[in-house]
Amino acid sequence: MKAIEILNIHNLKRTSCREGIIEVVITAKQALSENEIRERLAGNYDRTTFYRSFKTLEEHKIIHKIVVDNQLVKYALDNAVTHKNEHAHFYCNECNTVKCLENVPVQQYQLPDGYFDVETEVLIKGTCANCKNQASN
Repeated sequence: MKAIEILNIHNLKRTSCREGIIEVVITAKQALSENEIRERLAGNYDRTTFYRSFKTLEEHKIIHKIVVDNQLVKYALDNAVTHKNEHAHFYCNECNTVKCLENVPVQQYQLPDGYFDVETEVLIKGTCANCKNQASN
């Protein structure tokens, strides 16, 4: 799916900044930080334009936040756009990448009476296959 189609489906005005952010996230093979997205974004957008566009895309569930820790947050296309099921994410401690683990579903947890979940996030931390292979060579 192209950025223009995603914006149309969500009834959002087409702007070059919004389109650019979506295209960067679509073409990335992994989740990216705000800075990584901004660095890859074609065009010189001022800070305010970039962050307003970014916030709008997040609010409309086009991109979603993956919190690794209090220092690192990455973003990927939201499941509402990709039509994927809820899934876990993997963070590599060596290369600092975050990947969607589409074949690792998020389980439903039994909560105590009176507790209601809104969302569940699963983040697995470890070493990715690429870093593991490099370490063994």
